[in-house]
Amino acid sequence: MAGEKFKLAQAVRGGEGGGGPGEVARLRRRVEAGRAPRPFFTRISQTVASYAGKPATFIGAAGVIVAWALTGPLFGFNDTWQLIINTSTTIVTFLMVFLIQNSQNRDTAALQIKLDELIARLEGPRDALLDLEDLDEETLERLRLEYALIADTARDSGDEGAAPLPSARAPGGPSAGPG
Repeated sequence: MAGEKFKLAQAVRGGEGGGGPGEVARLRRRVEAGRAPRPFFTRISQTVASYAGKPATFIGAAGVIVAWALTGPLFGFNDTWQLIINTSTTIVTFLMVFLIQNSQNRDTAALQIKLDELIARLEGPRDALLDLEDLDEETLERLRLEYALIADTARDSGDEGAAPLPSARAPGGPSAGPG
């Protein structure tokens, strides 16, 4: 199992197994084949959110705005000409808010579940922290302040976790050891 994960990771990075567009498409098909079926709206929102964040989409949207602006003199910059872009952008924005929010809610929930699993598996953390997202603002602020105090105490006591790592030092600064 671990060997298969290593080979897959190596292929994704472009190591053994090639790489390139054909390899990415093959890996995408493998991933999709192993996934649980997703509802139609979930598939649509994930696809739209994915494409909306691509540079080509931004360039296309900017091109539409430029084309619209260039047609202004043809229409005499009249009210209908302005209404076209106003209505179009309002509709697209209205729909994108819901699609992206759906995608964001799902991603946040998945991340929260992963964090909950990690907390539940570790020895030491308080299990009461597993459902923080359901607590009220005052309780969340109290817990945040508790952790801020713990961090301050760790920094004051010279805790190793509070010091920067040697590799994080600025170039040309003092070295971490003899050199």
